[in-house]
Amino acid sequence: MSLDPLHPPTPTHAPLEILLLGGSGLLSGAAATAFVAAGHRVTVLTRGERPVPPGVLAITGDRRERDSLAAALQGRRFDFTADFLAFDAADVELLFHEPYASLGRYAMISTGQVYLVTERVAGAWREGDADRAVIPEPEVGTRAHANWVYGVGKRRAEAALRRLRRSHGVRGVSLRLPVVQGEADHSRRLWAYLERMLDGGPLLLPEGGHQPVRFLYAGDAATALVSLAEGAPAQAGEYNLAQPDEPTLRAFLERVAALAGVEARFVEVSMAQLVAAGIDPASSPYSGPWCSRPDPTLALLEWGFQARRSEEYLPSVVRAHLASPRGPSHPGYAQRAQELELAAQLKAH
Repeated sequence: MSLDPLHPPTPTHAPLEILLLGGSGLLSGAAATAFVAAGHRVTVLTRGERPVPPGVLAITGDRRERDSLAAALQGRRFDFTADFLAFDAADVELLFHEPYASLGRYAMISTGQVYLVTERVAGAWREGDADRAVIPEPEVGTRAHANWVYGVGKRRAEAALRRLRRSHGVRGVSLRLPVVQGEADHSRRLWAYLERMLDGGPLLLPEGGHQPVRFLYAGDAATALVSLAEGAPAQAGEYNLAQPDEPTLRAFLERVAALAGVEARFVEVSMAQLVAAGIDPASSPYSGPWCSRPDPTLALLEWGFQARRSEEYLPSVVRAHLASPRGPSHPGYAQRAQELELAAQLKAH
């Protein structure tokens, strides 16, 4: 089941009271739109810094500050809560250890990074693989360290939810997501590749882009949340959500280029060559060891959830990126001249 943003579903359930913790990001915005389209009443807890989607009630509060959270939720009752802002155990514990609101069934948005901070296994990761030992903490200040901190924090948040299920009977699940693709994506990760394709120069592709990649369309993540709210028979504590296909990064980018109407000109480069040239490897955001590949089989088997394949959602996503006003470049684009110089050197050899 998937959400088509151009053809919203006809409501089939009695309206539910939905709480979204965070409502202005790519995922939370898609979820708010999907719940409204399904006929449910949506409330977003926000610090008031950004507008919320149409048809949504906004309440102001800080979910990490006890008094602010209590004041915002005092006396309110919800059938379902989706939490996009739980980054560590304290975030989950604070939410449930104060008797100020009825949150209903709870879904915490987690991440495939919980696998990447463990001892590696071959292939895509299944839910039980997150129980492996955590790898040592990388050097502070590195990209690896930032990803490690994020993944370890999400592991602790998941563990806190498991404890609350046992001790307090909380009806909650953790949804482990890979990189999310969507029309309203402000991360600029896909734009990092599109901008380079559009400027006419070659694109440095670490290790030739031969690594498999697995993403998730934001609209499908939103549909999963609607399904859970409406009673999908999800009995496990953790589920992976991801697209069913695993193209190589090169194949994925070739499809992006074709949809953008440009020629994809790739130059293979090693991570060591990038570093030696003083170029940040994050210039290719989907390359390297920190792009997760969660296996979505369990959600399909247990409650029939299946996301769209990349070729199904990419046309809409690429069109939206091209149609949007050109915002800031991806941070790595500042080194574009160095990239082109390195590409010329590599092609000359």
